Amino acid sequence: MELGLVHQLFGAARSAAGERLYEVRTCAPTGPGLIRTDADFPVGAQHGPEALAWADTVLIPASHEEDESLTPGGLPAPLACALDAAAPESLTRLASICTGAFVLAAAGLLDGRRATTHWLSTDLFARTFPSVTVDPDVLYVDEGRILTSAGEAAGVDLCLHMIRADHGAAVAADVARRTVVPPHREGGQAQYIQRPVPMGVSTSTSETRAWAEERLATPLTLSELAARASMSVRTFSRRFREETGLTPMQWLTRRRVDRARELLESTDHTVDRVATEAGFGTAASLRQHFVARVGVAPGVYRSTFRGGRG
Repeated sequence: MELGLVHQLFGAARSAAGERLYEVRTCAPTGPGLIRTDADFPVGAQHGPEALAWADTVLIPASHEEDESLTPGGLPAPLACALDAAAPESLTRLASICTGAFVLAAAGLLDGRRATTHWLSTDLFARTFPSVTVDPDVLYVDEGRILTSAGEAAGVDLCLHMIRADHGAAVAADVARRTVVPPHREGGQAQYIQRPVPMGVSTSTSETRAWAEERLATPLTLSELAARASMSVRTFSRRFREETGLTPMQWLTRRRVDRARELLESTDHTVDRVATEAGFGTAASLRQHFVARVGVAPGVYRSTFRGGRG
């Protein structure tokens, strides 16, 4: 799954003219050749480690048994040599899915950085690599040039996040539609919910989140959201954070920023109008939240994604 989703998502990314935005190649340190899997079929890697020197982005899927046996500096020689092409001083972007984070950590590439992996493996990861700050409660972590994600399906969220960073929200949303997956889940969303859900009783905040998404331009209060979910404010806030990793207002602000990004990419609306339609009210408020979340002003963001960036 971790290997296939990379091809499915990056392979589906298209420009407005319908051109492919990525070329995806599968390689193995011992490739080309057949690679054993834990299913009843092998994977045929058509390329060897030389492909890493060509790549702008390298994604490492999971190999649970082998990954979790790794220690600092303990990469097998073929794999260590292959990753030399993506050394820290290079511009290659590195990302891992699930326990692929063990490979990056064993290579020393996560030292002093924040990272995540599958929640079942985070305790082992933290003990094995104490120089890495492990966050067990998120879907993915973006440290700039190096990214890590949680187990399996969180790789979908990571790939869409990377596509969004490269080519904007509209392209990422199109990829999500093509592959019939949710277009956006926050990296900080909880990996799983420990609280059991009683059968026949709706205790999730998902319906309220969907309702709020359709009303981002409208002022929404915490009390209104809780009432929509038929919960007290305290219960709603607690369950909301369990499910998303964010407070309701943090989540609402992030979704409004995402809406502003879409409008900046796909329309010629003034910044004032974008601010209104995204629910920020004023251009000043939009700029404040946009810079805090995205790192650049709305005008700079628009010129980047409307200016033919490849």
